[in-house]
Amino acid sequence: MAAFSESDDGQGAELLDVNLSGARLIRADLSGVVMRGAEVADADIDAPWLLSGDNSLRINGVDVVPFVDAELDRRFPGRAGRRAGDPDGLRANWAALESTWATLVDRAAAMPAGTVDVSVGGEWSFAQTLRHLVMATDTWLRRAILGIEQPFHPHGQPNVEHETDGNDMTVFAADPPSYAEVLDARADRVAMVRDFLATVRPEELAVERKNPWAPQYPETTLSCLHTILEEEWEHLRYAVRDLNQLEADAAG
Repeated sequence: MAAFSESDDGQGAELLDVNLSGARLIRADLSGVVMRGAEVADADIDAPWLLSGDNSLRINGVDVVPFVDAELDRRFPGRAGRRAGDPDGLRANWAALESTWATLVDRAAAMPAGTVDVSVGGEWSFAQTLRHLVMATDTWLRRAILGIEQPFHPHGQPNVEHETDGNDMTVFAADPPSYAEVLDARADRVAMVRDFLATVRPEELAVERKNPWAPQYPETTLSCLHTILEEEWEHLRYAVRDLNQLEADAAG
């Protein structure tokens, strides 16, 4: 299969009668792409940032973003409250996340041994996903909100610096912790968010914070918490997707 790296700039290109069937585009910028007479049967698009802001995705003239958002809310009860703006709403959303993740962890535990370390299509394994969420909590709660200078748990800390251009390029160390250690770290960070939300006051949500990756852009306590919730719901979706695939593969 031919490979085109970031050094190959296709911006503004015109592709005419080009066969892209079976192609895999990873971290590709397709904003503003126009497709006419395109065959897209069985295409699979994953664009988490599409559902933020005023973005649109039109298929045959219909903006499908609202339909996608509504369907994800239906599939993941509680997701619709991820942008809650008050302490009670934030607490309710975190409780929904805790319950849903606990069910998913139990599901993974009931699958064949080693399932949690299996990567599907080059994506993070289940264990790596939990480690990423440890890092996300450390970044947006411990560093951004609480101002802890060295916020990262060793089981969640990436092996390279985080990219600041919007691409999540977390790379984990070659010698990973055991899954039991990952679960312990994850449980600890989940409890930290729960404890913070238990006492946060409405006026605290508007307090200005520094963006941990781009300090020149101010955040608020609320926007930091929203980032944590978005990370949780998006990676829950990824984890469910990959466990479904692993079960389908095992069933033949």
